[in-house]
Amino acid sequence: MVFLDDAPRYLFFTGKGGVGKTSLACATAVRLAAADRSVLLVSTDPASNVGQVFGETIGNRVTRISAVEGLSALEIDPQAAAQAYRDRIVGPVRGLLPDDVVRGIEEQLSGACTTEIAAFDEFTGLLTDAKLTEGFDHVVFDTAPTGHTIRLLQLPGAWSGFLDDKPDGASCLGPLAGLEKQREQYRAAVSALADPERTRLVLVARAQASTLREVARTHHELAAIGLTRQFLVINGILPAAEGDEDALAAAVRRRERAALDASPEVLRDLPIDLVPLMPFNLVGLPALRALLGDVEAAGDAAFEPEPSRPSLPTLGGLIDELAANGHGLVMLMGKGGVGKTTLAAAVATELAARGFPVHLTTSDPAAHLAETLEGSLGNLTVSRIDPHAETERYRQHVLDTKGKDLDAQGRALLEEDLRSPCTEEIAVFQAFSRIIREAGRKFVVMDTAPTGHTLLLLDATGAYHKEIARHMDKSGVAHFTTPMMQLQDPAQTKVLLVTLAETTPVLEAASLQADLRRAGIEPWAWIINNSLAATPTTSPILRRRAQQEWPQIEAVREHHAKRVALVAMQADEPVGIERLRTLVAAAKNPTNV
Repeated sequence: MVFLDDAPRYLFFTGKGGVGKTSLACATAVRLAAADRSVLLVSTDPASNVGQVFGETIGNRVTRISAVEGLSALEIDPQAAAQAYRDRIVGPVRGLLPDDVVRGIEEQLSGACTTEIAAFDEFTGLLTDAKLTEGFDHVVFDTAPTGHTIRLLQLPGAWSGFLDDKPDGASCLGPLAGLEKQREQYRAAVSALADPERTRLVLVARAQASTLREVARTHHELAAIGLTRQFLVINGILPAAEGDEDALAAAVRRRERAALDASPEVLRDLPIDLVPLMPFNLVGLPALRALLGDVEAAGDAAFEPEPSRPSLPTLGGLIDELAANGHGLVMLMGKGGVGKTTLAAAVATELAARGFPVHLTTSDPAAHLAETLEGSLGNLTVSRIDPHAETERYRQHVLDTKGKDLDAQGRALLEEDLRSPCTEEIAVFQAFSRIIREAGRKFVVMDTAPTGHTLLLLDATGAYHKEIARHMDKSGVAHFTTPMMQLQDPAQTKVLLVTLAETTPVLEAASLQADLRRAGIEPWAWIINNSLAATPTTSPILRRRAQQEWPQIEAVREHHAKRVALVAMQADEPVGIERLRTLVAAAKNPTNV
């Protein structure tokens, strides 16, 4: 493996959820320990399962892995770190400021930026304090900080004055209020990250167009701030022999080759490793050793009895319920790479085919949606919101209004704040809000919706719900409905959470659901997409992968979803009206599970 050649002291694995970062980090730590090196494995992933992989309880302390000589591990709990961080900032003002102001501060500190910065606050010590990692030849990190977080930490240090006078509006700078004392430590940590003699960044992806585009963006973002020495691992490649007898496996092979052939140019210049798809769960030492080449080490791990398969409702069953209302807002939400756009198109085309007027809208690139639909359909209207144009319009408005009286440093901080992921979601939501009112007379199907945290920020700062209420004509209007109120009304809005039947995507979807509930929005159903368990594949590897989906499917059924639908992996890409409708596979069974 190229990424292991002459490994430096620090190795960081980064990539989207579900691509295999934890497995590769664990396998790397085991490989380095086998070479008589002393290794510390550190996870900052909220969905970390490092303890499960090794079959030991680890937690927030350095723990020796008994089965591997020379290996220790540490799991930083980012949620606990974020809560401690919030307590440090909010505690001194609680009781001194009005309750609504304190709640606003708490909401500013409730999002992903706070969690990531708090975790970074924890592990920068591992990069800069020699005593903490004394005695270890290598420190392997499962997950790396994003370029946005590192840029924030590189900004000038006058946070307090800026935050005291900062205009109303959603912000990612709020989490930085308590960082002033650690700025030298952060500067040293960023320096270590940018030094290829000390640190290696390993980008992890799958052979899928969406994840390769995402990892290319990550490469550009990190390279722009000086982290230029990067390696690429493309994980989970289906072995060629699997496509000899099975049509689905052959189709997967064709899609993987096409994705690799069309991968972004910038990735082709990186040192690249291809890691094959394993037919077993990556738990235990034999499986970890097999991942990086020692296939025989897995022994009997690949052979498990196949369980019985209970029937599950299909997407058609959910659409039967949606259609009963005759109109409404349908929002498909989830992490990147789970197939939201395809499923949004499938829902919209099926409703239109049943005779309902439908407006399908997305903030995905127009070409992607056009290619997915590959045609038109009566009753179906399609629009595309340009995230870049909407975001630039929103940024300029904030700079022209809220930023006009700031000094140069304050304006620089505001401009960085407006480069956060929250900004795009807010700007796109403004555009979505113009379309929402149509749902009173037709179906509006939305792809790529804002997260629950963004909606909470909007509500907390008064950007939508409170601002509209404040500006209503009190004497002439007794009732009004804001976009936020419509999203919170289950009679008007149905939120469908999209996931895959894999550990990390399910945990991420559950986290999103909790975020939405905090915003007063109750998800209506879950869709488990691209499932092998719902296929008749005869490929040995795919059949074993299919049986490993069942624990996650049952977790969704029993613990997370009020309604659920299972969508099978397709041999042919679900492109075009007819293939999109095959995803629906009309069901008459009830969808409550």
